Formats: sequence, structure tokens, C-alpha cells
Amino acid sequence: MARSLNRVQLIGNLTRDPELRYTPNGNGVCTFSIATNRSWTTDSGEKREEVDFHRIVAWNKLAELCSQFLVKGRKVYVEGRLSTRNWTGQDGTQKSTTEVVIDDMILLDSKPSGGASSQPARRSEEFNEPDGETPEEHQEKPKKQAKKQHEEEKVEEPENGDEEVSPDDIPF
Repeated sequence: MARSLNRVQLIGNLTRDPELRYTPNGNGVCTFSIATNRSWTTDSGEKREEVDFHRIVAWNKLAELCSQFLVKGRKVYVEGRLSTRNWTGQDGTQKSTTEVVIDDMILLDSKPSGGASSQPARRSEEFNEPDGETPEEHQEKPKKQAKKQHEEEKVEEPENGDEEVSPDDIPF
């Protein structure tokens, strides 16, 4: 039996703010669009550019994260699969759409407007922090621990601070 693969990886900018809704079962679903650009030079030397727009769908916890962290204009990496849906419109016509259902998202830029953050992009699965910590609190914890440890360490000064080191004492 032959295997198949349905995998999509995109890097682009959000064209609109994410829209978060919940299903009757309480599952979160977030939709947004990203634009990807492609540039090339024609045989005659003319530079051309093409823009493609992609509808993105995230579910459950990832949907909530996308709604919380993404805004129009942010650069983002998404990874998922293509999914095509068919339905009958209100006017009775058959409609179809192809969208990317994502299972991973990485922010590629700092927060726009309101003070840019130097926080690095984080993978979606890394947001499941222990003890209810926010991602920012979790990221600051190692820094605070290192600073505290450094403050607790005592550097012992030699008793005779007047000693000079001669060049012959240096091992290289």
C-alpha cells in the first residue's frame, strides 16, 4: 500500500486579526488569513511579485493562543495540513473552500505596537506551562534563579591584597 503525505508549511504576515469562536461542545476554533509573497524576474529582466492568501484554522488550545498573540501584520510560521470543505450556501449553490488546519505556530517577530518585546518566538506546545505560569513568568524564572545564585555566592579575596603577579607566574 502506498503512503501519502498532506503537510503544509507557510511563513507569512497576517492579513486580519484572528477570530475566535467556540463549538457547541466547547472546542475553540480560531480562523485568520496570512499572505505569502513570491518574487521572480522575467526573461526580459522585469521584476514580478505574486501574493497568495491562505485561510488558516486552529483548534482547541492552539486556537486560544493564536487569538491571544496574533494580530494583523505579525509575521508567523504555521504548519499543518490542507483540508477542503464543501457546503450548500444560503442561495442553494454548492460552495467549497480549501484551508490549512494547523497544529503548530511560531511567532517570527516581536510584538507590534505598545512596546516591542524582545521575547523569542515560542512553539505552541511550549505554552503548556506548569503551575499555571504564563509564558513570560516561565521565561523569567531561570534568569531570576541565576541572579539569586550569583548574589548568594561569596567571592573570597586573598588575605594579602598587595601581592603582585609577575609575568613568570602566568602559565602561558
